[in-house]
Amino acid sequence: MMNNAPHRIVFLDRDSLIANVRPPAFPHHWAQYPATGHADVVERLRDATIAITNKVPLRAADLAQLPKLKMIAVAATGTDILDLEACRERGIAVSNIRNYAVHSLPEHTFALILALRRNLVAYRADVEAGRWQQAGRFCLLDHPISDLAGSRLGLVGYGALGKSVAALARAFGMEVCVHTRSPVDDPTVRQVDWDELLETSDVISLHLPLSPQTRHMIGAPELARMKRGALLINTARGGLVDEQALADALNNNVIAGAGFDVLTKEPPPDDHVLLKLRLPNFILTPHTAWASGQAMQVLADQLIDNVEAWVAGAQRNVVV
Repeated sequence: MMNNAPHRIVFLDRDSLIANVRPPAFPHHWAQYPATGHADVVERLRDATIAITNKVPLRAADLAQLPKLKMIAVAATGTDILDLEACRERGIAVSNIRNYAVHSLPEHTFALILALRRNLVAYRADVEAGRWQQAGRFCLLDHPISDLAGSRLGLVGYGALGKSVAALARAFGMEVCVHTRSPVDDPTVRQVDWDELLETSDVISLHLPLSPQTRHMIGAPELARMKRGALLINTARGGLVDEQALADALNNNVIAGAGFDVLTKEPPPDDHVLLKLRLPNFILTPHTAWASGQAMQVLADQLIDNVEAWVAGAQRNVVV
């Protein structure tokens, strides 16, 4: 902390976190808003020394008008909402949240995988339409059902979340292969190149951040190279997949299905291409994979831990 004056902390989108956020253990003034539109960002942060944001962007033009701002605590893992270079130039510290959804997100990932591999959406629709009631035998078997055991899961990214997904996959009897830039020292998984992962995986699950290098890493050419019976799962970041290409692939049976929890624009406009899909082999959830009650409380506690550590002069979850 630069001096003994109380810090002024402003939480720009408090309603994005359903958890108890404890008061920081140092002198401070606290203000919070349920949500903040871009037009109000500068005014609400004008006297702040610490900003807390989950999904409210802070760009270079905003930061240029906030000379008192010394720290931004992101209440999430991804920091693409910030202009990190502008933060570096202005000496603004940035922290993020890490490894908080290591149960919530992998469980959601497998909820999507299981629902798609066993065609639960299609079978539920059949029951609701009365087709089971009219069947000539005890069961309805109009849609293919596939076991996970013996199939191959391809993970793109192998951080804490990817490792937790791999652990669940092994419990289901899946073979796990990984594509990541860093060497993988794990005898339970097989590190493969991009071509092999695309062409041999029965399920591909994305677990890496959005960057200029990863944007649209899966488009029409990549979808065409996947197995016809493969699933694509994205609980990471919207923008990793070309959404129009995915819609085209699903409409044309290029792949067997997809489960997404994220979109490029959130919330999406009513005319978003993936919202128009009415297919039993596509499941879209509204960015909830991270959001179990337990995970959100871990996030809230870590958020304040990060702020307290920075004020004490310690390095904790520092991005910039």
